[in-house]
Amino acid sequence: MPTTLRIGPYRFYFYSYDCGEPRHMHVDRERMSAKFWLDPDVALAANYGFNRKELRNIERIMHENLELL
Repeated sequence: MPTTLRIGPYRFYFYSYDCGEPRHMHVDRERMSAKFWLDPDVALAANYGFNRKELRNIERIMHENLELL
């Protein structure tokens, strides 16, 4: 699972074998994890532990760095 970006406590990565799904990115911090679709726009697909405020912050980071993801 290649890491594409690290910002603050967040690690943004993807699984190279997720070929059957639309383009997406996983985000982890400690024991929390989330999955975001990237097309046609950044959208939450799954959340395991992040609160709403943190999810909004992660989504903002993703929008600001979309060309790197």
